[in-house]
Amino acid sequence: MNWTSFDTWIAITATLCAVSCALPGCFLVLRKMSMMGDAISHAVLPGLAIAFIVTGSRASVPMFIGAAVVGILTALFTQWISRFGQVDRGAAMGIVFTTLFAIGLVLIVNAADRVDLDPGCVLYGAIELTPLDTVKIGSLMIPRAALVNAIILMLNLGIITLLYKELRLSAFDPQLADTLGFSSGFLHYLLMTMVAVTTVAAFESVGSIIVIAMLIVPPAAALLLTRRLLPMLLISTVLAAASAWLGHFLAMSLPKLIGFEDTTSSGMIAFAAGLLFLLAWLFAPHEGLISRRFIKMQD
Repeated sequence: MNWTSFDTWIAITATLCAVSCALPGCFLVLRKMSMMGDAISHAVLPGLAIAFIVTGSRASVPMFIGAAVVGILTALFTQWISRFGQVDRGAAMGIVFTTLFAIGLVLIVNAADRVDLDPGCVLYGAIELTPLDTVKIGSLMIPRAALVNAIILMLNLGIITLLYKELRLSAFDPQLADTLGFSSGFLHYLLMTMVAVTTVAAFESVGSIIVIAMLIVPPAAALLLTRRLLPMLLISTVLAAASAWLGHFLAMSLPKLIGFEDTTSSGMIAFAAGLLFLLAWLFAPHEGLISRRFIKMQD
């Protein structure tokens, strides 16, 4: 294995993407809305397709706007179906994201002969190619995907820092938040907007499917290690960054050890996140499987 600056930029881009996903993901896990990330990441496909059809190109700004708008609408439709249709929230998510995802696939198939569009790239990402598309910042050439994910990370971090108390209260007790004058509805849609924008920004890096792992797995592992929100946010960012670096390292070294020709970094990043979650599930000080059994033996 020969680690180069090319690989370093891939790992940095993956880290920025993973951490930007993990921050809002913590609030999804606490709100028991983990599948909302899945719903949004699939449902934004028609937004991408419509942007391609209207503009006839893969320009980043129309793609981003189209997908972000549909992602926000996904959250709105899910909330409306659940509230006014008296439908379970999980069922409402399934109704919305499968319908919109199917519409997106139909649009992509119909536009395939007119638009240079690779559905596999939308679904699985192309993080190995991100260092080839660069922008000049001063004297540095920085991958555009890294810059986009860094901006989203700063936005998410800024929102959580400014509204930390409000987001924490609405995550644990929405009724109390409303009573104290904090609109739980506004905070809900703000969180959904964060998730939608973060998901769209991560498309080019890791695709719509793999980003789900970054939204949910590091926060879920962090929740096993702590029951306090601030440590959970910090631990989830560490686990997300570790998943990115470990996953890319495994993508470079593991296939040859087991007889495979190669594999994708995004897939191995998701695998690394799952591996870290497994370790947390087994060895967490209070919630881990082995720790609980050891405590029972002590009693």
